[in-house]
Amino acid sequence: MDIINSIILGIIQGLTEFLPVSSSGHLELGKAILGDDSVPKESLLFTVVLHFATALSTIVIFRKDILEIIKGILKFEWNEDMQFLFKIGLSMIPAVIVGLFFEAQLEQLFGGNILLVGCMLIVTAGLLFLADRAKDTNKKVSFPNAFVIGVSQAIAMLPGISRSGATISTSVLLGNDKTKAARFSFLMVVPLIFGKIAKDILSGDITYESANFTSLGIGFVAAFVSGLFACKWMIALVKKSKLSYFAIYCTVVGIIAIGFALYNR
Repeated sequence: MDIINSIILGIIQGLTEFLPVSSSGHLELGKAILGDDSVPKESLLFTVVLHFATALSTIVIFRKDILEIIKGILKFEWNEDMQFLFKIGLSMIPAVIVGLFFEAQLEQLFGGNILLVGCMLIVTAGLLFLADRAKDTNKKVSFPNAFVIGVSQAIAMLPGISRSGATISTSVLLGNDKTKAARFSFLMVVPLIFGKIAKDILSGDITYESANFTSLGIGFVAAFVSGLFACKWMIALVKKSKLSYFAIYCTVVGIIAIGFALYNR
């Protein structure tokens, strides 16, 4: 993979990890358009590096929140921070179950399945349209809400379903405050990303022998910087109820992807 492709895919990952347009779907589209012919193990290494970059950008943006949560947890009291930690843990259960027991079936849906990506992008658009019309409240994410949002996160493992779009939309439709919904959505994925990275590394499926570390480094920087920008932007957009713009975008890209897939059959 050359440097230009690394930059493009890094930016795609950084932007789409936070913006509600599906990072996995756009990476599949990007690889199809750019003609990524890297072998699976090299592609997996690049994907791991990009996800690590976006996880770090999340930590940087929410560093104050994370430090406050850690301080609250260290008090060893059933306070708001401890409850938030347990809600995060509860939200992870559905995705962990899918990842552990249905990984093989899930992986079969990737690898250039552009038709599925297009259809799922249109589903994402529908969720965003509904969420944008929900009334704003001051309600916090409850324990039952956390689990339901976690189910949405598990469903968003399908290529083309936006994780942030699905989780934020679900949270808002459950009546939660939009800012709190965005905060919970971005923080709940960090443990999963690091867990997935650790699993991929320990599995032995990643090879470093033929890796282009220059391309990996440039891709990392591109994903990290664009992730910082996208995360801040997304929080502002959710507050202002501007998700419908992304719904239109997902619809258009979804239709184009479906047309591209059908044309190339």
